[in-house]
Amino acid sequence: MIRLRRGVALEIRSRRPGVAEIAVEVEGERATALAYEALSGPISAGDRLILNTTAVTLGLGTGGLHFVVAVEGGPDLDPAGGGRAMKLRYTPLQVSVPPVEETHRDLVDGFGGLGGLPIVVGGLHSSVTPVAVGAKAIAPGARLAYVMTEGGALPLGFSETVPALRAAGLLDLSVTCGQAFGGDLEAVNLFSGLAAARAVGRADLTVVAMGPGNLGTGSLLGFALLETGQVVNAVAALGGRPIVVPRLSFADPRERHRGVSHHTVTALAVAALASAEIALPPLSADRDALVRRQFADAGVLERHRLVEVDLGPAEDLLRRSPVPLSSMGRRFEDDPDAFRAAAAAGVLAARSIS
Repeated sequence: MIRLRRGVALEIRSRRPGVAEIAVEVEGERATALAYEALSGPISAGDRLILNTTAVTLGLGTGGLHFVVAVEGGPDLDPAGGGRAMKLRYTPLQVSVPPVEETHRDLVDGFGGLGGLPIVVGGLHSSVTPVAVGAKAIAPGARLAYVMTEGGALPLGFSETVPALRAAGLLDLSVTCGQAFGGDLEAVNLFSGLAAARAVGRADLTVVAMGPGNLGTGSLLGFALLETGQVVNAVAALGGRPIVVPRLSFADPRERHRGVSHHTVTALAVAALASAEIALPPLSADRDALVRRQFADAGVLERHRLVEVDLGPAEDLLRRSPVPLSSMGRRFEDDPDAFRAAAAAGVLAARSIS
């Protein structure tokens, strides 16, 4: 069930592209709400709001905020403005967007394939920053695109990382595909999103990853990161060169995520039918042996290839990244190899075009 309540906007605390953080009064209490103004329309202090209060009522950590559904008496929709393709389709919050397949039909339809272009398959949203740092360390003039899948948060505006990367000059373009929305370009699916990044966005390098958040159940196949294998297949089908970021950790207390996570192992062993390169940074002897054994025991190396990558200048840049590095609540100093693995993929991709 969705729990809807009326509230009042007290003040706009902050805005970043796609989202506003608002102090609201709801049910006699002051609280925080997020508004995706592409859905709600612009919000000002004093506006009466309809709020989704479900997550806060349930005491959830993930998604544990109020969200603005609508502004009461807000502006009317302009039928002539914007696009006519719907995302969040057939839900009470479906929103119209201009699909790149229509706005740039000739370029997308004329796309002739990736032609061996390296595409980094990032998996977790937290991998996007170290991939970008690694890629730009090697090829600072390359245009880097981020293609956001629907595996995590659907509004790109929920990401604090993307605007920070843009401001730091580490990211040049965003594409949201599937039900995800809010990118510079809106694509109907992953295939057209990859095509648009190259043909419309003129990307030299592309990283594909879900938005913030990652649903996992602790079961063999019940996790969102399984899409890593599907992304590998899409990249290969379009003639690209898939380079996978392995989800590494030597600080995670959960055994299934120690060394290389079962998320990466299962995605590559089960879902990825095409062959991919797996970027691996230099590791200590015991860690390297563990990761290679985990991949070998799962049969991953029968189809995919491990590539050890010297990080070069990216090693130092990671430590002083202008965009904070964080994954599962851990910073670079807590679990450096997690971020070094993502940077290795960016370096490997960039070296092939520089």
